[in-house]
Amino acid sequence: MVNNLYIVTPRGFCAGVEMAIKALTWMLKIYDEPVYCYHEIVHNDWIVEKFRNKNVVFIEDPKELPENSIVMLSAHGTAPKIENEFKNISMTSVNSVCPLVTKVHHEAKRFTKDGKKIIYVGHKNHDEALGALGVAPENMQLVESVDDINEINFHDESVALLAQTTLAMSEWEPILNKAQKEYKNIELPRKSDLCYATTNRQKALINISDKVDIVFVVGSSTSSNTNALVTTISNLGKEAHRIETLEDLKEINVENKNVAITAGASAPEHIVNEISNFLNPNNLEFYTDTTEEEYFPLPKELRTNIAGLSKLLQSMFPQNDTEPSNGISKDKNWSATEALSSL
Repeated sequence: MVNNLYIVTPRGFCAGVEMAIKALTWMLKIYDEPVYCYHEIVHNDWIVEKFRNKNVVFIEDPKELPENSIVMLSAHGTAPKIENEFKNISMTSVNSVCPLVTKVHHEAKRFTKDGKKIIYVGHKNHDEALGALGVAPENMQLVESVDDINEINFHDESVALLAQTTLAMSEWEPILNKAQKEYKNIELPRKSDLCYATTNRQKALINISDKVDIVFVVGSSTSSNTNALVTTISNLGKEAHRIETLEDLKEINVENKNVAITAGASAPEHIVNEISNFLNPNNLEFYTDTTEEEYFPLPKELRTNIAGLSKLLQSMFPQNDTEPSNGISKDKNWSATEALSSL
C-alpha cells in the first residue's frame, strides 16, 4: 500500500485544451454530419477515441477532406498554406489553435519581416513544430539539442530564437544559453514562448519532489508536455512513470512509497481519480503549487456560427430559450470535462 499520495495542482487541462475540446464538442452539436479534424484535436488517446466514436474523422492532409465538409484545425497550430487549403475545400473551417501558439506564429512573421533568420527550438515532426515552421519555411531552422546549434551557420545574419510552447524547461534553457553564446545579438520574444501551463506543472513537480519517491504522470506518449513532465522529475533523480491506464501501474512497486500524481495538459481528470482510488493510500493530500485562472474564448468562427444559429432559432421559436444552460454566453463556466461528458 502507498504511504503518502500527493495529488498535484496544477495538473490536467490547460486553457488551450479546454477551448479546443469545447469547440469540437460544439461542432458536433451544431452539425448533423461528420466533423473532420486536422491532426488530433489534442494529444491524448482517450480523448481522440471519444471524439472518433462520436462522428469526428481525424485527417492528416487537406486532400483527405471531402469538398464542402466541416473541418476543425487542432490546438497545435496549422501552417498558413495548409489552413488556406482547408478553407478553399471546406464549407466551414474553424481554427482551434491555442492563442499561445498563435503568439509564436506572429513572432515568426514579425522576425521574418524584420529580415531575421529564426532558430526554432522544437521536436521534429511534432504537430506544433510543423505548423510554426510553415509560417516562414525558408527562414526558419529547427533545432532539438545543443549540438544542433553547431550545425547551423547564421553568423552573417540577424538572428532570432523561438520555441515550441510545450518544451521542458530543461530542454529549452541549455539551447537558449548556447544560442546566446554563439550569437551575441540574438533576439528573443518579449515574453517567453513556453506555455504557462507547461512550466507551472514542471515547477510544481520540482517543488514537491523532496517529499516523494515516485511520480506518476498521466498522459499519452504523443503529448510533448506530458513527456516534459517525466523528463523534469527524472532529471532530479526521482523515479517517474508515464501512465495512460491502470494497466500501466501493475508492474510498479509502490509498497510503502510516497507518490505524487500529476497530469499533462491534455490528460483527462478521471484517469487521475482512477489511479488515486486504485492506489488506496494510507494518507491522501492535495498539494497546490499554483492556481491557474487563464481562460481562452472559443474560436471566433465558431462564436459567429453559434450566434447566427441562436438568432435563427429565436426568430423561429420566439417563446423559447434557444440557448442551453451551457450555451456560448456561459462558456467560461462550462468545462471541457463537462463537454466530454455531454457527448
